[in-house]
Amino acid sequence: MSSHTVVALSGGVGGAKLSLGLLRILPPDALSIIVNTGDDFEHLGLRISPDIDTTLYTLADMVNPETGWGQRDETWKFMQEQAQRGGETWFKLGDRDLQVHLERTRRLQSGESLSAVTADFARRFGIAAEILPMSDDAVSTRVATSEGELGFQEYFVQRQCQPAVSGLRFAGAAAARPSAGAVAALGAKNLSAIILCPSNPWLSIDPLRALPGMRALLRASGAPVVAVSPLVGGKAVKGPTAKIMAELGLPVTPTAVVRHYADWIDGFVLDVRDAKYTDEIDMPVLLTDTLMRDIADRRRLASVTLEFAAMLTVRRAIA
Repeated sequence: MSSHTVVALSGGVGGAKLSLGLLRILPPDALSIIVNTGDDFEHLGLRISPDIDTTLYTLADMVNPETGWGQRDETWKFMQEQAQRGGETWFKLGDRDLQVHLERTRRLQSGESLSAVTADFARRFGIAAEILPMSDDAVSTRVATSEGELGFQEYFVQRQCQPAVSGLRFAGAAAARPSAGAVAALGAKNLSAIILCPSNPWLSIDPLRALPGMRALLRASGAPVVAVSPLVGGKAVKGPTAKIMAELGLPVTPTAVVRHYADWIDGFVLDVRDAKYTDEIDMPVLLTDTLMRDIADRRRLASVTLEFAAMLTVRRAIA
């Protein structure tokens, strides 16, 4: 057992990239990743867990490197047949990916929890880290748009983030509980850091924040909570973060992200291209290159983020 453990809170592609960097520099049993499940939905009778699958595929070195999601060397015969027969094709399911959804659905219908299924998938994929759904209860991200309320995947995939966003809600969150694995990871006596990955704060991290008791778990852990900025040079590397911020009437700046997280975090990792915002942030800041082009970048960002968290722990101890 490692002498120290780390918990990452993560959404999709950006969170999975940093999680891989953490996995590569930490002992095999030292990392737990609590993953957003607000994006989960049913499609063609199957239970789809996009952020969990992106995390699984990334950490297992199976992910499509061109998209950051889906599997490498995927084939699309199912979707071709689906199109020929007039079926829905707006949400692409590759042939290899389809097997994961089929098996997840079968096992959930047989009474297994999402946590149990995910843990078994991770083991079979050869992943040492814990991949933990944020909850085993159903939580659904709903997006209020200029076209009415849409499910997250309808907004994100079917409508390609085109409608203007006026609000978000997380259906089922008030009655949901953090998963037992998430509670255990955040309550570990040797927990040294909690990292909010550079996932979309409103779409990927807020569903976790909406779970009753989650903030209390973070504070009770005693570990420093560090957020990595999802913005690089005032833009999102991937996804609609900047677009949503603007449509919600927020300035598209790291400062707005810090304000959004203010009651949760102890420190903020800011990209060097946004250095001009340093003085506006009223908490400890680490200024570094946050762009993760390759595995070396991911390892480096993971390393300096953990060093920053350790410095916050020392500062707290001597304060």
